[in-house]
Parts: sequence; structure tokens; C-alpha cells
Amino acid sequence: MKTWAVQDAKARFSELLEACVQDGPQMVTKRGEERAVLIPVAEWRRLTESKRPSLKELLLTDFARGELNIPPRGTAHRRPNPFIER
Repeated sequence: MKTWAVQDAKARFSELLEACVQDGPQMVTKRGEERAVLIPVAEWRRLTESKRPSLKELLLTDFARGELNIPPRGTAHRRPNPFIER
């Protein structure tokens, strides 16, 4: 993976883009610190598609099976409604 300083990436963006398409991911640094990676669209789609679980998978996870905090019947406390006379 080739590394580009942000100044070079800005000045030669077309070249950066072409290198990404031809050679794969390209690293962009700012003040020597890695900040971003430019990747081809096909790679982006592959990465994002593989991360999305289906609805069925989500419902079958332990996360979806949490306990509901429902108070027993008749124990809920409600504020009095000022519009109803008692």
C-alpha cells in the first residue's frame, strides 16, 4: 500500500485515484500520522455488505433477547390528570 502525504493527495488527486483503482488501497497521512485509506468501490461494497446482519440474525442474537422491565399489573404509578375531576 502506497502512502501519500495529504498535500500530495490533494495536489495529485487524479493520480491517487488511479493508483487506488490499479494497485488497491492507498494510505493518506497528515503530519506523518495515518489518517485515511482510499479503497476501490468494489472493496468498499464487499466490506460493508459483509457487516450487515439480516433481520433474522439480529432477532436470534442474545442482544435481542433482553429482559423487559414491565411492572406487575396494578402497580404502575401515574401522575394525577389535572383535567379529570375526582
